[in-house]
Amino acid sequence: MLNKDGKTVAPEMGAFQAAAANADWNSVPGYGLILDNQPGAESWPMTAATFILIHKQPQDPAAAAEALKFFAWAYSKGTKMAEDLDYVPMPAAVAASVEKVWTAQIKDASGKPLYSH
Repeated sequence: MLNKDGKTVAPEMGAFQAAAANADWNSVPGYGLILDNQPGAESWPMTAATFILIHKQPQDPAAAAEALKFFAWAYSKGTKMAEDLDYVPMPAAVAASVEKVWTAQIKDASGKPLYSH
């Protein structure tokens, strides 16, 4: 298939990761980006992401903090498991950006961040 850069790419993990890595995730609020026709010679032209939805001020801060710890673990330790299940792990730079947002925006009622790395 031809991608945005006019290059022929195959539907392989590296091409999906390239689309995620080359995307401008900050172009829409909350990373709600549709990964169609992302730039990059290696990018697959139609890719999708799975999203984590959590309130900025959760009603159960302890549960939310545990959920964020799990997702942080998945980003840092789950790459091989994801690949073994035919999922495409997010590029490290994207995961780091998401974790930065968690730290800045997800807080308890007193304003204390529920996640810190």
